[in-house]
Formats: sequence, structure tokens, C-alpha cells
Amino acid sequence: MHTRDQGRQPVPETASPSPAHSPLGPDLPPLAHPDSAPATGTEPRTGDATPTPRPLPAAASGDTPRKPGLMGRIDLPGDVTSVAKARRYVRVLLANIAHPRTDDAVLLVSELVANAVRHSDSALPGGQVTVAVACCSGTLHIDVLDAGSPTTKPELRPTPDTLTCSGRGLWLVRELSSAWGWHETATGRVVWFQLPDA
Repeated sequence: MHTRDQGRQPVPETASPSPAHSPLGPDLPPLAHPDSAPATGTEPRTGDATPTPRPLPAAASGDTPRKPGLMGRIDLPGDVTSVAKARRYVRVLLANIAHPRTDDAVLLVSELVANAVRHSDSALPGGQVTVAVACCSGTLHIDVLDAGSPTTKPELRPTPDTLTCSGRGLWLVRELSSAWGWHETATGRVVWFQLPDA
């Protein structure tokens, strides 16, 4: 293990699920009805398929600084166009808190959503991928939820294939995050990672 890895939660390089679960629970809270007001800090913009996150309300004067927890979540179609939508959503959402690891978060979300639409049943007609972003005491926790697959599971390769650029998604997650993992749920699979602000 490299010295850079000290303090990280180890994740075995075998393809077995992580015993650690998202602090948001094994499954995220149910989505609001599509006709109801957004409950996740987003509001739709006309002509834009990706909701634009809005800032969290500021704490009142004298209040304890806000620990926002769940900042937002978005459901996207299970196709390649969702990679750019997820990237934009996370970038705009994190701009609201000026998190210093925004670029890393955007890169890792992009890789995980690409994996989800390429390797899970989310790519089937009507499939979807969900991205959920939480921040607690400066540490980002991001979940990418997909429909899972009976034939594939997340596999960390020791090094990415430099000729085809494949196999780098989980390698990047391991290299850039302070902790990461995956687990099965009743409705699919969650791959998650954490990025501290320092």
C-alpha cells in the first residue's frame, strides 16, 4: 500500500460488495411525485433536461453552521447522454458550496455514470441512473445508483488499459477518493465515494 493510501478505508481489489453502506442508508429516500415541488434543492429550467441546483438556505444569524447532508439527487435516463447531464448537475450543485474537490467529484461521477450505462441493466429500455450528493462537515459523499446486472459487477483493475482507455473508472475512484465501495440493493446497485475538503 502506498503512503498516499494511509488513512483510507481499504477496499479489496476483489469484486465483492463493500460492507460499508452509504450514510444515506441502503436505499435513498423515495423520490417526490413528479408533479410536486422539488424536495432535493433543484428546480427545473424550461428546455433543459437537467435540473439546475439552487443554493441551500443560509443559516440564520447566530445559528450553528449548516451541515447540509443530502444536497440533491437526480434521476437520469440509462443512456450515454446522461454522463454529461450528471457532470453538469454535480458541477453546478457543488458551485453553491465552493467545494475544493469539485473537479475530482465531477470526474468521478462522470466515470461512474458511464460505467452504469455501459455495464448495468440501467441501459435497458426505461432504465435509469440516479446520482445523489451529500456533504457532511466538508466531506462529499456521492452515490451512483443503477439497476445492477446479474452478469457484471464492479471490478477494480490493478492498472487501467492505456491502449483502450478502459478500466480506468474504478481505478480513478480508488486513487482520488478517501473511501469508496459498492453494494447491492433491492433495486440494483450503489457505487459510492467520498472526497474530503482538505
